[in-house]
Amino acid sequence: MKLTTRGTLAAVLACVGTAVAAAPAVAGTSVPVVLPLESLETAVPVETPDLSTGVPVPVPGAPEGPRHVTGALLPQGTLPAVPVSSELPRTLLEVPVENPLGEGNLGVAEVLAQESDVELASPGASLGAPVTAPSGEGFGLPEPTLPEAALVAPVLRAAPTGTLLFR
Repeated sequence: MKLTTRGTLAAVLACVGTAVAAAPAVAGTSVPVVLPLESLETAVPVETPDLSTGVPVPVPGAPEGPRHVTGALLPQGTLPAVPVSSELPRTLLEVPVENPLGEGNLGVAEVLAQESDVELASPGASLGAPVTAPSGEGFGLPEPTLPEAALVAPVLRAAPTGTLLFR
């Protein structure tokens, strides 16, 4: 095998290895992010805090389909609510605490928010027909009625937790 062929093969294997190693991070429900805050030191005369967090990746679920209700011409849940789930990522903020009486630091204050599942359901709607179902009275013809409309409120469920530590 020539040297150029070996180099090309090594480059391809390195690219495949990098893609395989990065796939689990992207396949999750959040993408890790480390925010560079070093430029704050020029604007504010304090040590820069370290912040590492992530960006949640919303994953849509399957909406619950319309359901037939006896006595109604149109199904309930005409516009179904779409569920979306994600995970709030782990967030860590480390702030150095300066000694107010002298030089040096007293320690580091840490604010840690653990991972938390988030569930969201988009708004939905139900519509009622402007006529009733045919009945035996009135020769089987439907009667006019006021149309009905109902909105299903959006739902947001999460239980984030956090801790404050000083070390």
